[in-house]
Amino acid sequence: MAQMKTAIGLMSGTSMDGIDIALVRTDGRDRVERGATLGITYDTKFRDRLKQALEDARVVRQRAERPGSLADVERQLTLRHAEAVHSFLKKNNLQPADIDVIGFHGQTVLHRPDDALTVQLGDGALLARETGIAVVHDMRANDMVHGGQGAPLIPVYHAALAAGLPTELRSERPVVFVNIGGISNLTYIGTGGQIVAYDSGPGNTLIDQWVEAHAGIPYDQGGMIASEGRVLTNLAERYLSNPFFSVNKRRSLDRNDFSPPAGADASLEDGARTLAYVTAAAILKSAQHLPQQPGTYIICGGGRLNRIIMRDLTDLALSEEATVMSAEEAGLDGDAMEAEAWAYLAVRSLEGLPLTFPGTTGVAKPVTGGVFNPLSGPLPSFPD
Repeated sequence: MAQMKTAIGLMSGTSMDGIDIALVRTDGRDRVERGATLGITYDTKFRDRLKQALEDARVVRQRAERPGSLADVERQLTLRHAEAVHSFLKKNNLQPADIDVIGFHGQTVLHRPDDALTVQLGDGALLARETGIAVVHDMRANDMVHGGQGAPLIPVYHAALAAGLPTELRSERPVVFVNIGGISNLTYIGTGGQIVAYDSGPGNTLIDQWVEAHAGIPYDQGGMIASEGRVLTNLAERYLSNPFFSVNKRRSLDRNDFSPPAGADASLEDGARTLAYVTAAAILKSAQHLPQQPGTYIICGGGRLNRIIMRDLTDLALSEEATVMSAEEAGLDGDAMEAEAWAYLAVRSLEGLPLTFPGTTGVAKPVTGGVFNPLSGPLPSFPD
């Protein structure tokens, strides 16, 4: 039996709102013990710097390039992650020596799967020095070297979680995990254990961009703005008729692949309502490419907190006699799941186990990944 390791996962997603931290004990296979979690929000000034980094990254042609603000933002981002780890350890009465490895996602600023190019800002060696804990980072790149899309990486963790779900949720029809972050993605777990996964469409990104541009707030909390609007059918169809949804070959998305509506297209409320519907409908539309019709959709990520998205998802799935539930209703943590996955993936990386598969990223064969940054030098001294 493989040895259990204790790992911390760090996730900073496409919404760029902060850092999710999670503790997991796992053998990197089917044994998972979920532990403490913490969320730390970025300040507005740093979020603005990350947005500028997205612009600066547009000219990148090689993964190591750091033009414009990217080098400085990478350092500042890494130091913020180190501070987050310090806070997490202190809050949970842990020491660096209690942790075997950190799984460090970093911040995606460019993802062009057709060019085999992905860039996540984050200095794994610096994080290891600052925390006193070994770090695995850059887990997407090796998949792309072997012909994969570099995303999604979480499906193998979803499969481990699915094995622990109550029998009634997974015995008769497949389970699909849906993560609604900036981009939505889904993981299909067949009743025989088959894993199929791909990005399913825009998640919160369009809604966030819309309400920030027209109301000056970062997101539509709980779907409050959307609840005051109506679905504009023609606008929704503009998104849902995108060839992304109809072509058989699935591909991963960059947050720039879909753009928010023009200001003249809708009122604030109607725009938010329409984009919430698009988020839900895109998931069901993309699910048509799965091997079998799912029986249960388990919704993770920030989008599950938007009651309008959840209501639309529930209504659309009802026509397929499928059930929609939040991660919490399934006994899981929808906020921490991506961070948990990065902890789990770090342990798999240490064990040399595959992170991605032909059915998840389109990679030619199952491959491992990640860059290991061992702890070197004396442990840092943490302030009280």
